[in-house]
Amino acid sequence: MRTSRLQLLAAAGVTVASLALTACQDGTGTRDEGASASQPVASTPSDASSQAPEESASGGGGNGSTANGSTGSGGDTAGSGESGSGSKGSSAGKGSAPGGSDDAPATFNPCNGSNTSVSAAPVSRPVNHMLITVKNTGSKNCDLTYYPVLRFDEMQWVPQPVEESKPQAVVTLAPGESAYAGVLLSAADGSGSGGATGKKLTVGFQGRTPNSDGGPTAIPSLPAAGVYYDSSLTVTYWQSSADDALTY
Repeated sequence: MRTSRLQLLAAAGVTVASLALTACQDGTGTRDEGASASQPVASTPSDASSQAPEESASGGGGNGSTANGSTGSGGDTAGSGESGSGSKGSSAGKGSAPGGSDDAPATFNPCNGSNTSVSAAPVSRPVNHMLITVKNTGSKNCDLTYYPVLRFDEMQWVPQPVEESKPQAVVTLAPGESAYAGVLLSAADGSGSGGATGKKLTVGFQGRTPNSDGGPTAIPSLPAAGVYYDSSLTVTYWQSSADDALTY
């Protein structure tokens, strides 16, 4: 009988333990302190070990991205710096361009009404011609470019040059030297039109480029009777000799 009672008590104890565990698992509010203490110890390391690498990778990736982002930003800044230095280099190149002015021609000093004396006189031969003489009265060389720009009185048109008289180089006058231009006043055969008698002659000078202003004009004296001209009026380029100027 004692043996049977012991067996019954043991069986009852197993049943009670089973009921207690079952109640805990069913979430009825009954808590098995032993089981709950053992579960975190058993499960937490496993969960941590499985999550740590991912979090580390994610965290490392975040740090790496930040670092790379910083590096990328720094790289961009460096690139901008290089680009900036390149721009400075370009600016330096542009700055050096004016150095080419060292190869420019010497200072141009035009002959004009301020540094010369000018005379205009009709000649007997060739007929219907006039000779213009310019003498350098300055203290340094001056340059006569192209041809004189002539105007009688209030004439509204400009006499054209004789292109065949164009010299090989600009005529340069040293102090005291003279240059010349020949003027065909009218056609010898009377073919010219619009004849008139000029009482006043203005001689204009050209600058470095054609038709540019070379400085003050000159007004040489004319014969009291004036000078007759017509539509044939032409002028030569500046010449170094009077003979060359009257050839055309």
